[in-house]
Amino acid sequence: MLQVSKLLAGGQGLAPVLLKRAAQVQLDWDVRQKSRFDATDSQGRHIGVFLPRGTAVRGGDVLVAEDGSLIRVIAAPQPVLVITHCREHGSPFDLTRAAYHLGNRHVPIELQPDHLKIEPDHVLADMLRAMHLIVKPADMAFEPEGGAYGHHGAGHGHGHDQDHGHVHAPAPADSGFRPWAPAHE
Repeated sequence: MLQVSKLLAGGQGLAPVLLKRAAQVQLDWDVRQKSRFDATDSQGRHIGVFLPRGTAVRGGDVLVAEDGSLIRVIAAPQPVLVITHCREHGSPFDLTRAAYHLGNRHVPIELQPDHLKIEPDHVLADMLRAMHLIVKPADMAFEPEGGAYGHHGAGHGHGHDQDHGHVHAPAPADSGFRPWAPAHE
């Protein structure tokens, strides 16, 4: 078994030609949310993945094996529920309400500008339909949000902490921006 203990988020820093040549492994969310799992890559190699606890693997990430070989992760299609707003009886804001209610239940959810995705659950589907949302089953990749405190969330964005690789310039002194001032001075 080939061991893997390193992950490069989104293949960051790798030349496109290396990504193109890399073996692939297709994994659904159930597997990718675990930090330890076994899989078989596109070259037929049996790999054992041992990442730091709490690490979620995302589609587009690259696993680095102990022999230095690269394995690109593909988010496998899996059963999901796609949630959209009803154009006749609702508004896009209904998706925000749905995300709130699903988040209150700690449901893994993929947020997109025009739809949400969750894993199949008939009770949640009924709740969402009662909110006048359209809920349709599909087989698609699933990349739920990593959460506000997650280290490796969807989109591989970085948190806004003090030391994050670049500096924000202060607003110019004469910009006129005063957050404490009324809108019309």
